[in-house]
Amino acid sequence: MGTALTDHFGRTATDLRLSVTDRCDLRCTYCMPAEGLPWLPRPELLTDDEMVRLAAIAVGRLGVTEVRLTGGEPLIRPGLVGIMASLAALRPRPSISVTTNATALERLAGPLAEAGLDRVNVSLDTLDPETFKTLTRRDRHERVLAGIEAAARAGLRPVKINTVLMRGINDHEAPALLRWCLERGYELRFIEQMPLDAQHGWDRKLMVTAQEILDSLGAHFRLEPRSAADRGAAPAETWLVDGGPEAPGGGRVGVIASVTRPFCAACDRTRLTADGQVRTCLFAREETDLRGLLRGGADDEAIARAWRTAMLGKKAAAGIGEPGFVQPQRSMSAIGG
Repeated sequence: MGTALTDHFGRTATDLRLSVTDRCDLRCTYCMPAEGLPWLPRPELLTDDEMVRLAAIAVGRLGVTEVRLTGGEPLIRPGLVGIMASLAALRPRPSISVTTNATALERLAGPLAEAGLDRVNVSLDTLDPETFKTLTRRDRHERVLAGIEAAARAGLRPVKINTVLMRGINDHEAPALLRWCLERGYELRFIEQMPLDAQHGWDRKLMVTAQEILDSLGAHFRLEPRSAADRGAAPAETWLVDGGPEAPGGGRVGVIASVTRPFCAACDRTRLTADGQVRTCLFAREETDLRGLLRGGADDEAIARAWRTAMLGKKAAAGIGEPGFVQPQRSMSAIGG
């Protein structure tokens, strides 16, 4: 099977999405219920050393070149700065990023950057504090904005902003969010709402589509699509805005259209949950247990072999919208974004 994480469709996974916790300090309506979720018992979570060992196997034996830490909310993981330093010490050194809600980023941006973090993706769905409270059920909007500013000061650039638009709640904010990001040098990515909520209440008819987002932006900005070659395996289609980043006031904007314009054919990701399960896709219903191998005394090559076997069986597509599509039991917070 070779050494890389290659599947039967010729795709090679070089991007590891490593979930460090399923816990979160927000309760976003499109992710989980107001009362939260039953968190994974702590003994089931990978320890810091186990997490780093699996990442080392991915980088050293399986060809992974990028590690993105996700959650839940990764910044609430105790020991995250130490994990970051250990990842940065891997050879060959991977690119390291974090997807975060930024509520703790003002405090941690500097230490994480010093430990080796390269950049951040911050989830921010609104510029309005009251809408933020409606969407997240928490009053932490100012803290998030302060965290974004701290990331930029710490040199974690480009700061990327991830936004989910909800019909009738914040879908009118797309142009204002883009203008706000352009003024500050941030890169905005709109993400179609996906069927990964714990409540299993997702309704495609209520989802704000990529085309609707582009139509809204096109009424206020000049958008120039970038080529497929520029996109590569990135999940976001991107557009130059008002002449692009070299023009005064210009920049880039992206749309991740997981539902209406799926990009499965170019997927280069492998996923590891906080309890040590390999997932070949966000929407996979099967998992491969690496934690059991770790704790059972398996050596690195045995673990790498199990990981290769898991990825070899990756399906051609996620299948959203297909007649037989079934939403995975795990929600986004338990899978890792």
